[in-house]
Amino acid sequence: MTETLVRPLKAGLIGAGIQASLTPAMHMAEGAAQGLRYVYELIDLREIDATENDLPRLLADAERQGFAGLNITHPCKQAVIAHLDDLAPDAQRLGAVNTVVLKGGRRHGHNTDWWGFAEGFRRGLPDADLSFAVQLGAGGAGVATAYAALSLGLKRLAVFDREPERAQSLAEMLTALFPEADISAGTDLAAAMRSASGLIHATPTGMANYPGLPLDGDLLDPRHWVAEIVYFPLETALLKEARRRGCRTLDGGGMAVFQAVGAFRLFTGLEPDAARMLNHFKAMTG
Repeated sequence: MTETLVRPLKAGLIGAGIQASLTPAMHMAEGAAQGLRYVYELIDLREIDATENDLPRLLADAERQGFAGLNITHPCKQAVIAHLDDLAPDAQRLGAVNTVVLKGGRRHGHNTDWWGFAEGFRRGLPDADLSFAVQLGAGGAGVATAYAALSLGLKRLAVFDREPERAQSLAEMLTALFPEADISAGTDLAAAMRSASGLIHATPTGMANYPGLPLDGDLLDPRHWVAEIVYFPLETALLKEARRRGCRTLDGGGMAVFQAVGAFRLFTGLEPDAARMLNHFKAMTG
């Protein structure tokens, strides 16, 4: 078996507080299955006492070490753009990069987050009513999930955020990209939920460090579908409550896996086995 692992490839993840990330394991397991000698490193800003201001040095170090690419996460998805040579159209539109391909002395920025959410949604909530969704969260993840939902055909979207100006900014940006849709910054969550067909949750609430529900559980109704981005834990308080109330649900695993599927494809030039990566993810989180 070891004799087949002859193609060397190195990649990494830059972000803060990423020691629990499952991305390296997903990439390396799929790489091994495809005959790659794949090394995927965590470059944790907290561990190396660095900030997003150190991105020029970190990118140069990766190039010097022969990395095929880097995944980028909080707090660097916007900051990294200034240090790239070009952006794929989706990354340009979203104003965020989570995948950088290093090739031929150039740095190419991509965004596989939105596709990851869209693919997970398409598979996990087929035939979902896309007439009107409420989204909680207008940060980096919220940009990707909203873009994905609108790309799937969502007709109306109300975005809520603890910082109303951030929700307004996202609504304006998305309206320019999807002029046929009705997109707004929400002001009355209870009223919006009474009219909505679904809920997209794009905040950290539900993670171990941010326990609890992101909204009053009484606002959930059996007609709602509920899509989550948190995947650690996979069973969040929101999903548990939504299922208790009869809602169709989608956990955050799909977005986590399919963004990695997209990045693997970009880094290696090989077609990943999405089902195999999903199974590996489930084995790690089950």
